[in-house]
Amino acid sequence: HVQLVESGGGSVQSGGSLRLSCAASGYSVSQGYMAWFRQAPGKEREGVASMSSDGRTTYAESVKGRFTISHDKAKNTLLLQMNSLKAEDTAMYYCVAERYGGCKLVADYTYWGQGTQVTVS
Repeated sequence: HVQLVESGGGSVQSGGSLRLSCAASGYSVSQGYMAWFRQAPGKEREGVASMSSDGRTTYAESVKGRFTISHDKAKNTLLLQMNSLKAEDTAMYYCVAERYGGCKLVADYTYWGQGTQVTVS
Protein backbone atom coordinates (compact mmCIF):
# COMPACT_ATOMS: atom_id res chain seq x y z
CA HIS A 1 0.00 0.00 0.00
CA VAL A 2 1.56 3.28 -1.14
CA GLN A 3 1.18 6.28 1.13
CA LEU A 4 2.49 9.80 0.52
CA VAL A 5 2.30 12.24 3.43
CA GLU A 6 3.09 15.91 2.88
CA SER A 7 4.21 18.35 5.54
CA GLY A 8 5.84 21.75 5.81
CA GLY A 9 3.08 23.96 4.52
CA GLY A 10 2.01 27.11 6.32
CA SER A 11 1.59 30.83 6.06
CA VAL A 12 4.45 33.08 4.99
CA GLN A 13 4.91 36.61 3.81
CA SER A 14 5.72 37.42 0.22
CA GLY A 15 9.44 36.93 -0.40
CA GLY A 16 9.71 34.27 2.27
CA SER A 17 10.62 30.60 2.05
CA LEU A 18 9.11 27.23 2.91
CA ARG A 19 10.30 23.68 2.51
CA LEU A 20 7.77 20.98 1.81
CA SER A 21 8.43 17.32 2.60
CA CYS A 22 6.72 14.19 1.35
CA ALA A 23 7.33 11.01 3.31
CA ALA A 24 6.75 7.92 1.20
CA SER A 25 5.84 4.47 2.42
CA GLY A 26 5.26 1.46 0.23
CA TYR A 27 7.16 3.33 -2.48
CA SER A 28 10.86 4.04 -2.92
CA VAL A 29 12.05 7.44 -4.08
CA SER A 30 15.01 5.54 -5.54
CA GLN A 31 12.84 4.26 -8.37
CA GLY A 32 10.27 5.83 -10.64
CA TYR A 33 9.14 9.42 -10.81
CA MET A 34 7.82 11.90 -8.27
CA ALA A 35 6.49 15.42 -8.50
CA TRP A 36 4.75 18.28 -6.78
CA PHE A 37 1.46 19.65 -8.01
CA ARG A 38 -0.61 22.51 -6.67
CA GLN A 39 -4.17 23.70 -6.91
CA ALA A 40 -5.55 27.07 -5.93
CA PRO A 41 -9.28 27.65 -5.34
CA GLY A 42 -11.09 28.00 -8.64
CA LYS A 43 -8.02 27.06 -10.67
CA GLU A 44 -6.88 23.92 -12.42
CA ARG A 45 -4.31 21.62 -10.89
CA GLU A 46 -0.82 22.66 -11.99
CA GLY A 47 2.42 20.70 -12.13
CA VAL A 48 5.16 22.51 -10.24
CA ALA A 49 8.24 20.28 -10.39
CA SER A 50 9.06 16.66 -11.15
CA MET A 51 12.06 14.46 -10.55
CA SER A 52 13.28 11.07 -11.72
CA SER A 53 15.07 8.61 -9.50
CA ASP A 54 18.34 9.41 -11.32
CA GLY A 55 18.03 13.11 -10.59
CA ARG A 56 16.54 14.59 -13.75
CA THR A 57 14.18 17.48 -13.02
CA THR A 58 11.48 19.49 -14.76
CA TYR A 59 10.01 22.77 -13.52
CA ALA A 60 7.03 24.89 -14.42
CA GLU A 61 8.09 28.22 -15.90
CA SER A 62 6.34 30.05 -13.09
CA VAL A 63 8.67 28.57 -10.44
CA LYS A 64 11.98 28.22 -12.26
CA GLY A 65 14.80 29.80 -10.30
CA ARG A 66 12.72 29.92 -7.12
CA PHE A 67 11.77 26.30 -6.35
CA THR A 68 14.05 23.28 -6.07
CA ILE A 69 12.90 19.67 -6.01
CA SER A 70 15.12 17.01 -4.47
CA HIS A 71 15.19 13.56 -2.89
CA ASP A 72 16.44 12.50 0.51
CA LYS A 73 16.92 8.83 -0.29
CA ALA A 74 18.04 7.96 3.24
CA LYS A 75 14.70 9.20 4.58
CA ASN A 76 12.73 8.09 1.51
CA THR A 77 11.41 11.64 1.24
CA LEU A 78 10.70 14.07 -1.59
CA LEU A 79 11.43 17.73 -0.87
CA LEU A 80 10.44 21.06 -2.39
CA GLN A 81 12.42 24.12 -1.35
CA MET A 82 10.40 27.22 -2.18
CA ASN A 83 12.12 30.61 -2.09
CA SER A 84 11.00 34.11 -3.05
CA LEU A 85 7.40 33.10 -2.55
CA LYS A 86 4.66 35.17 -4.16
CA ALA A 87 0.97 35.52 -3.45
CA GLU A 88 0.24 33.54 -6.61
CA ASP A 89 2.04 30.54 -5.10
CA THR A 90 -0.83 30.20 -2.62
CA ALA A 91 -2.37 26.76 -3.14
CA MET A 92 -2.75 23.25 -1.81
CA TYR A 93 0.43 21.37 -2.70
CA TYR A 94 0.33 17.67 -3.49
CA CYS A 95 3.07 15.07 -3.65
CA VAL A 96 2.62 12.49 -6.42
CA ALA A 97 4.46 9.40 -7.61
CA GLU A 98 4.47 6.61 -10.14
CA ARG A 99 6.91 3.92 -11.15
CA TYR A 100 6.74 4.53 -14.92
CA GLY A 101 5.79 7.38 -17.23
CA GLY A 102 8.62 9.87 -17.24
CA CYS A 103 9.60 13.13 -15.63
CA LYS A 104 6.43 15.05 -16.42
CA LEU A 105 4.09 17.76 -15.18
CA VAL A 106 0.91 16.09 -16.39
CA ALA A 107 -1.52 15.17 -13.63
CA ASP A 108 -1.88 11.48 -14.44
CA TYR A 109 0.37 10.13 -11.70
CA THR A 110 -0.78 6.97 -9.98
CA TYR A 111 -0.27 7.91 -6.34
CA TRP A 112 -1.31 11.16 -4.63
CA GLY A 113 -0.91 12.54 -1.13
CA GLN A 114 -3.58 14.48 0.76
CA GLY A 115 -1.89 17.83 0.31
CA THR A 116 -0.43 20.59 2.45
CA GLN A 117 -1.62 24.19 2.32
CA VAL A 118 0.73 27.03 1.43
CA THR A 119 -0.51 30.58 1.92
CA VAL A 120 1.55 33.59 0.88
CA SER A 121 0.38 37.06 1.86
